[in-house]
Amino acid sequence: MLVAGLLGIVASGCDEALSDVTGPTRDLQPTLSSIQRDIFDQADSAGRPACTQCHRPGVGPFVAGGLNLTAGASYATLVGTNSFLKPSVRRVVPGDPENSYLIHKLEGRTGIVGVRMPLGGPYLTDGQIRVIRRWIELGAPND
Repeated sequence: MLVAGLLGIVASGCDEALSDVTGPTRDLQPTLSSIQRDIFDQADSAGRPACTQCHRPGVGPFVAGGLNLTAGASYATLVGTNSFLKPSVRRVVPGDPENSYLIHKLEGRTGIVGVRMPLGGPYLTDGQIRVIRRWIELGAPND
């Protein structure tokens, strides 16, 4: 009985929706620090470049969509901020991934301005996008 109770406590701490994230970022967590390190700042073995290759100071506001994804700046330019190319929408709406333009751009949804990101691919995996969605669902904390 005690073992069953402990297993229940341990299982409740797991995020089942994220347990199958595999590939180049299998240790990715739904935190900004993990997303920053493993997606924004780092290229992966699938050939996807680091997001900061384009989204950094000095690239120009039109080319980079006015989005700075470098460490220390990404939170302020993502969370609660309107899109540069589509000012009627917010890049990240804490708690609401469905209305977060970042998710629309990463998934290549209809109605985005420009093209799916990262530009020209390879695109983020479904698991990577799921982790970013989960971070947003959790309120997009600056962690």
